[in-house]
Amino acid sequence: MEKTGCVVVGGGPAGMMLGLLLARAGVQVTVLEKHDDFFRDFRGDTVHASTIRLIDELGLGEEFRRLPQSRLSNVSIPVPGGPPVTMGNFDSLPPPYNYVAMMPQWDFLNFLADAAAQEPSFSLRMGHKATSLVRNGGRVTGVRYRTADGAGGEIRADVVVATDGRHSALRASAGLAPKEYPVPFDTWWFRLPRLASERGEIAGIMPVFGRGEALLALNRTDYFQMGYLAPKGTDARIRAEGVEGFRRRVAALRPDLADRVDAIASLEDLHWLDVRLERLRHWHINGLLCIGDAAHAMSPAGGVGINLAIQDAVAAAECLAPALLRGQVSRADLAKVERRRRTPTVIVQTVQRVMHRLLFEPIMTGTRAGAPAIMLFVARHLPAVGRVLPRFVAFGPRPEHAPAFARRAEARPGPHPSPRPLLRRCPLAAPKGHLRSNG
Repeated sequence: MEKTGCVVVGGGPAGMMLGLLLARAGVQVTVLEKHDDFFRDFRGDTVHASTIRLIDELGLGEEFRRLPQSRLSNVSIPVPGGPPVTMGNFDSLPPPYNYVAMMPQWDFLNFLADAAAQEPSFSLRMGHKATSLVRNGGRVTGVRYRTADGAGGEIRADVVVATDGRHSALRASAGLAPKEYPVPFDTWWFRLPRLASERGEIAGIMPVFGRGEALLALNRTDYFQMGYLAPKGTDARIRAEGVEGFRRRVAALRPDLADRVDAIASLEDLHWLDVRLERLRHWHINGLLCIGDAAHAMSPAGGVGINLAIQDAVAAAECLAPALLRGQVSRADLAKVERRRRTPTVIVQTVQRVMHRLLFEPIMTGTRAGAPAIMLFVARHLPAVGRVLPRFVAFGPRPEHAPAFARRAEARPGPHPSPRPLLRRCPLAAPKGHLRSNG
């Protein structure tokens, strides 16, 4: 019978970060990822300032900045007959955390996996799909899994952490059902080429709003990552129009990109996202904790889902590592994580619900074809709001710092440094000498 300290199910940003942090504490941790690699397109690819700061605290900043990436500097809204209105300018934040990094998620996950592999207590198993929970009495004691070749097995653990996304098999196995909130749109992701004359280090987001549709363009090194938004439930109708119909939709919204819509070769190039906004009423049962999208699926509005999940992972590592080293994880330990991260989650989801109601719902129903006048007025005449918004997006409410046991100096040639002493409690306030500024 296999046994480990913690089984993390799901090798996304939250799962890989949690595995890295627990391993640096000396906890035996095994991450199960159902795919054979991380290469899947059109996942969330933003790394916000709170996460970049965390990476620096882990001593991985130099290596992270060597990864191919572009920098998101602002979010602007086009206005007919006039210049675009900037809703948020990240340059207003104190450097070096005055931008959002844009990179393929597989590069970021491989980066975390390489860092975690340096820790002797870390194990990553690709092609291992968790199928159900193992229970002993009233407690979860492990997971059952199936490998890519169809073989099955079990891993027992002191605690199981589900980071397996909004379609979490483990939360379903635990009988945990989320509360859902209405979402007025779904998203279709695709790529368009970016000309050499359009390239540069600085990236931006330029949304365009029509009646019943919207289009986002996120600048990448040599392509635009495009997001087409249409009313929820219209996927079958859009696909029935065929690829030519979809190309016409894109060209009508962005005539300047009409010369390259043929890059959408077929409908297979469209990646449909069934957008959800939901939150578990309870994130844990005895022996199981859900974090990230498994606990609270986020709308793409604001692009904050990945970074909120990573903050969950940091809080979980700091709260659970001492108990895991003792080999005794209680429900109270799991409850600490939920208490610490529930309020930031509620705040972000409330903001997203307001955005849905005021911005996206009128557009999707066709009652308005552009940004609300009040939004443009605020952006033009209330500069204080323009400073608050970038800070909220870049750091979010209650950003987490790296636990003391996980911090390293920047990597240097020579032996890998040993972990620092482990904190003995889950601090709801900052420990002495440990900074907890919001940026």
